Amino acid sequence: MRLLYSFIWWLMLPLVLLRLWWRGRKEPGYRAHVGERLGFYSQDARLSDPQGRFIWVHAVSVGETRAAEPLIDALLAQYPQHSVLLTCMTATGRATGAQVFGRHGMRVVQSFLPYDTGWMCARFLRHFRPAVCVLMETEVWPNLIEQCRRHQVPIMLANARLSERSLRRGRRLGALLRPAAAAIDVVAAQSVADADRLRAFGARRVEVTGSLKFDVQPPVEMVERGLAWKRAIGQRRILLCASTREGEEALILDALVTLGCTDWLTVIVPRHPQRFDEVATMIQSRALRMRRRTQLEQGGRWDEVDVMLGDSMGEMFAYYALCDVAFVGGSLLPLGGQNLIEALALGKPVLVGEYTFNFGSITEEAVRDGAAHRVEDAPALLGHWLSLMDDPQRLSRMSQAAVSYGLHHQGATLRSLALLAPLLQEPQSAQR
Repeated sequence: MRLLYSFIWWLMLPLVLLRLWWRGRKEPGYRAHVGERLGFYSQDARLSDPQGRFIWVHAVSVGETRAAEPLIDALLAQYPQHSVLLTCMTATGRATGAQVFGRHGMRVVQSFLPYDTGWMCARFLRHFRPAVCVLMETEVWPNLIEQCRRHQVPIMLANARLSERSLRRGRRLGALLRPAAAAIDVVAAQSVADADRLRAFGARRVEVTGSLKFDVQPPVEMVERGLAWKRAIGQRRILLCASTREGEEALILDALVTLGCTDWLTVIVPRHPQRFDEVATMIQSRALRMRRRTQLEQGGRWDEVDVMLGDSMGEMFAYYALCDVAFVGGSLLPLGGQNLIEALALGKPVLVGEYTFNFGSITEEAVRDGAAHRVEDAPALLGHWLSLMDDPQRLSRMSQAAVSYGLHHQGATLRSLALLAPLLQEPQSAQR
């Protein structure tokens, strides 16, 4: 089955590269470092380590990169003789890595992960010679894991989650994915439900550690930036629609139009930057008065604005600091939702839609503890926002519950480090 999978990869590779180049029209980062995706790397001595002192962390995109921050910081502190190799698959993930970990200098080296063919993955491992592999969340790649096994690179799946939907899909490819899951040395699951599904998927040693995102500390400069925006905007109440996905903005904007002129400011931050202009067009087509985040420093009267478009990257904590209540996107439509932990960390009451299966346990617990509330559609979202504005005591209770919920779930970093420590003591392969 894995041979067939590899053959399909090689067959599709020209189309994959063409799509990469096409995406580079709007995101130039996709046209950079293409050789790394094919297993070719710089001969710069700093970018390889024959002594196997790289702790390799793979975070596919932005969310996983941010989730890895407390773990990577702790690894660098606990293992001063090691550096971290951080790989990703998306241009935005790589840009986020540079922003978040730039303070560490060359102790954090970045690269794109090669496509999942045995030949490319083997070249990657021979070049970097990592001491251990830490895959973030859901990254089970059959050829990559097989090559780690052959090169005796121990593997940890950290901050692991698996929805019921993903489990059902995975079972259809059981002959391919179950051996890969079984080859992972240790799995650090976010919740008991995730752990149960991961065991059913074929993982052998699974421990519940909680979510690393609870250990992410809001950057002081971002919080201060958001509060400065709030002062510039004035006394208006602010509803943030964060990490919205395709199709959701139209629903929210139509609900706003139905309500008519509002006395609050709605801030919409699309999850994908290539959609900023598309969403701006949606707002303007509905005759709603709009300004962009990039126009904030220009001053002007914010009482004459209906919607602010968050057209910037890397400022999500600032947006959360700005708002009174946050709707976390990807949940009005069957897209699985986004992580609401960042909002809770800043004590923001959270609204979510019906579709949160990607973060099911965390969302259900937050709703149960009074830190979040589930709405059925966009009109219900605005309706509940209005009720919260009219009930400051409930707003305050939700805010306090959000802070308490976040504090209660901290500690995943230390638990993950304890699971990882034995893997770093494994003898290195003679194949090296």
